[in-house]
Amino acid sequence: MLSLFNQPLFKALNNHLVFYQSPVVINYFWGFGSLSIVFLLIQILTGIFLAMFYIPSASAAFSSVEFLIRDVTNGWFIRFIHSNGASFFFIVTYFHMFRSFFYAGFTYPREVVWFVGVAIFFLIFATAFIGYVLPWGQISFWGATVITSMVTAIPLVGTDLVNWVWGGFNVDDPTLHRFFSLHYLLPFVLVGLVVIHILALHQYGSNNPIGVAIDADKVSLHPYFTIKDIVGIFLIFIFYFYFVCFNPDYLNHPDNCIPANSIKTPTHITPEWYFLVIYAILRSIPNKLLGILSIGAVFISFLLLPFVYGYSNRAILFRPFHNFFFWLWVGTCFALGWIGAKPVATPFVEFGQVLTLYFFVYLLVINFVLSKLD
Repeated sequence: MLSLFNQPLFKALNNHLVFYQSPVVINYFWGFGSLSIVFLLIQILTGIFLAMFYIPSASAAFSSVEFLIRDVTNGWFIRFIHSNGASFFFIVTYFHMFRSFFYAGFTYPREVVWFVGVAIFFLIFATAFIGYVLPWGQISFWGATVITSMVTAIPLVGTDLVNWVWGGFNVDDPTLHRFFSLHYLLPFVLVGLVVIHILALHQYGSNNPIGVAIDADKVSLHPYFTIKDIVGIFLIFIFYFYFVCFNPDYLNHPDNCIPANSIKTPTHITPEWYFLVIYAILRSIPNKLLGILSIGAVFISFLLLPFVYGYSNRAILFRPFHNFFFWLWVGTCFALGWIGAKPVATPFVEFGQVLTLYFFVYLLVINFVLSKLD
């Protein structure tokens, strides 16, 4: 038995999950990373079960989901764990990113950790969008149609590219087959990226709220911080299972409980709440091609943060002037989410354009100027 624990796999797990040295001053906000891993595993395990009953066909997709909920023993429980798990996965991921941003977790020497994290964030968005289409409700169908058809704005190859994505000339059976395959595959790619993310983090160690190196003041991850992680999991699961068991459709759009109808367009297409910020940015750009580029600009702006912010690892917490602009940016994100759920009409469009401008100006300009002044 002792020789078994000396094997490379167990030694690696011990080094990264037990004996890994963490700054003694880190707080509960550092637990959102482990919470993200927990919800990723929940999504994978429940997704494997759902795949046993799901039929990727335009004529049967919606009814297969309804059959799972209504007729399969405890199928409703697995289904709502998965659908609400997506929302909670985004909640903890957003908190994880805001924490890293606020405490300058992306600065030297942890740039690679941040780059891999942004790649994970992009894949989470792609996986969630693809999964959002699979139930084949009204909002799923029309959301997929509207968003994917925007690719036609790309010069020369746009039309061919969107036909390749659809597998035909409209969103139909081939689209569902492709989206279902990708939705099943991408979470396992995410697991690989998460492993790389953790290895890159442990290469240089976690940062801390103080923002300075305190190599002498560290303790092992277990049991000091695993206990904190367990407490965080317990607390968030209280809210999570409230929605799963008592209000499972609260975070979903009611029109998505209606089967997809290609000849009846919904009055107002509203995506899931976790897409609303990017959706508001997308629709605030009057040009279709520039709108598509604005989605890429969001992720590129995050990738550029280590260079824009500079080499100072001092957290925003200790930069009062910068602190104000950061919380104004957080408020802007919430406001964009609110705008994204509103109709495309005055004054929401104009308000969204102003907020979009500040969203990018803060990330690329204000951060750069304040880091130089600092």
